[in-house]
Amino acid sequence: MHEEDLREMETADKFDDPLDQLKSADSSVTPPDPEVMLPLLSDCEPSQRMLAARVFCELKDERAIAPLINLLQDVCPLVRVSAAYALGKNTNLESVTALISLLENDWNGYVRKGIVWALGNCGDRRALSPLIHALKTDISAVRLWSASSLAQIAALEYEDVIIALPPLIEGLRQDGVAAVPGNCAWAIGQLCRELPSNVVYATAIDALIEALAEDEDLGVKDDARSALLRVGDPRGLQMIEELELEGLI
Repeated sequence: MHEEDLREMETADKFDDPLDQLKSADSSVTPPDPEVMLPLLSDCEPSQRMLAARVFCELKDERAIAPLINLLQDVCPLVRVSAAYALGKNTNLESVTALISLLENDWNGYVRKGIVWALGNCGDRRALSPLIHALKTDISAVRLWSASSLAQIAALEYEDVIIALPPLIEGLRQDGVAAVPGNCAWAIGQLCRELPSNVVYATAIDALIEALAEDEDLGVKDDARSALLRVGDPRGLQMIEELELEGLI
């Protein structure tokens, strides 16, 4: 990734939806006909390819998958992110492979942000390792979405929960951009609901309690509190009660 693009993405602090920068569709207009939009995925104009891809963010049509995979190599970043988002709705084994490859190679942080959302939505276990790598190494906006997507993927299998929790705990404790630890707290809370009371579970609860009691950011504290309430862990609930009585949260 070019340094100037890295700086732009880091300072933009865009933690919202991967397609939030694109023009919103008018909900009063009749939904587009897939038969009309499918050919536009191969249109010579980037704006037409982008808009066609956006249609399939809402519509599922197996015929769109192959051209959407092709659009992951488009020269226009907005086309690539639109295609990635659409493949989060229209998915198969080949599309997941293509998304993982693009996550490893695309220079544009805005595109990678859309890819990690799509991978989480795909529900394919192959995405677990790439998402962990993104959580540890990518820019802040991508790290945030990686945490959320990890919760979606890891929840499918117990062994994946065990693999995903340590990097999420690390992100909660060490990431310097408050929104990322906040999302890590949310993800940890989601995954702990699937765990029996064991050492891994206890370690995760310890990390949430630590964030609740010690993190300097009020948003992270609130996310940790919400996660503990969602899990319903007795130690966590007791800590919340004590800190509330002391007026510390």
